[in-house]
Amino acid sequence: MIIEQIYTGCLSQGAYYIESQGEVAIIDPLREVNPYLDRVAKAKAKVKYIFETHFHADFVSGHLTLSKETGAPIVYGPNANPDFEVIIAKDEQVFPLGEVSIVALHTPGHTMESTTYLLRDKDGKDHAIFSGDTLFLGDVGRPDLAQKANSITQEDLAGYLFDSLRNKIMPLADDVTVYPAHGAGSACGKNMMKETVDSLGNQKKMNYALRVDMTKEEFIKEVTDGLMPPPSYFPLNVKMNKSGYEDIDQVLERGTRALNPEEFEAMANAQDVLILDVRHQNDFVQGHIPQSIFIGIDGGFAPWVGALIADIKQPLLLVTPEGREEETITRLSRVGFDQTLGYLDGSFAAWKAAGKEYDSISSVEATSLETAIAQNEATVFDVRKDGEFLSEHIQGAKHTPLDFINHHLGAFPEKGSFFMHCAGGYRSVIAASMLKKRGIHNMIDVKGGFKAIKETNISLTDYVCPSTL
Repeated sequence: MIIEQIYTGCLSQGAYYIESQGEVAIIDPLREVNPYLDRVAKAKAKVKYIFETHFHADFVSGHLTLSKETGAPIVYGPNANPDFEVIIAKDEQVFPLGEVSIVALHTPGHTMESTTYLLRDKDGKDHAIFSGDTLFLGDVGRPDLAQKANSITQEDLAGYLFDSLRNKIMPLADDVTVYPAHGAGSACGKNMMKETVDSLGNQKKMNYALRVDMTKEEFIKEVTDGLMPPPSYFPLNVKMNKSGYEDIDQVLERGTRALNPEEFEAMANAQDVLILDVRHQNDFVQGHIPQSIFIGIDGGFAPWVGALIADIKQPLLLVTPEGREEETITRLSRVGFDQTLGYLDGSFAAWKAAGKEYDSISSVEATSLETAIAQNEATVFDVRKDGEFLSEHIQGAKHTPLDFINHHLGAFPEKGSFFMHCAGGYRSVIAASMLKKRGIHNMIDVKGGFKAIKETNISLTDYVCPSTL
């Protein structure tokens, strides 16, 4: 028996390859399926099943393409009702795979069709669970993402999740291995561990949601407390996973069209397109095409694209590091952004060499911010997440988290400059590009973000709980 976790850091997502006696099961595959096909071909094996733990919200799965390429059936759990042919597993239905077997355990709560797959070895012993978004390491799946009727609330789903964990997961032996669908960084949970594999016994000890003495009411309160609004692309990805999508080869063929500066400019002016620049933030700061948005390919690329570009059908033109055009288009397609129309051949250097107009962002060292604060001449905006800001921030700083920057546009002054920072310099440049796109140009980016700020003498403060007199 072979088990391989295929982890994609950009999405904090784990897909799984299971092989026994030449038969293979793939669980929660990504949209680009060639890595799985290559792995199967190398092993001279055959894909027998494609298991989906649920309708994913944070990425577009490769189930349809993989099924087309291999002829293997797609398996969902009870309550799934996709617009294509699948096997709808019954609760506790057994799927033989070589010498081993995979049992579908219906575990509703994250969504109503959520299913955990239990792997049993050749002796029938429980070996591992592939828990999807039902059980993470250190957390459980959020219960507010299911695209269901208004009669089902997040509290209802949290109650189902409580029962699923207690009745299906926790009775399993402590030595069972847990393989979740996501790790730290995913928006599908609140407090996931950085590790991607653990024993169920350890999770029973340290995962707050698996406390033995926890009541259902306590569980519902703790699981639903502090949930931030999900990214706007989540329901759109659910729809694609449930209804179908364009083959990735067609997406790549359309997107990998090399455009010279004149063609690029003409297409940008003639169509309602968004120019997406994915180079390093330092390169974008020094020069970029006016009205372009920065989201760097080497940061948390795909999730930030999904969070900040509202419509997955938005036509895109790309400015990429040379040689990384296909990678960028592939990673966009993982979260459903399929309408890339082409890329700037020769990248930004070609645009500049052609004498085209370009823009830049004012950027300073943290010591310049320190001087401005000392002279009472600094208005500071912090674009980090809530937890980061509450942990520690500059005294008097205004909090405008990048996730919801569009909700804070009125907070930024129209006159006079202001400083903006994140943790390390990536997110603040994204925020600056979005503000410039909306006509706000008077920001000053702080190089190195809060990490650099902490090395200065700038006064910091942490969160102080309000009085409860």
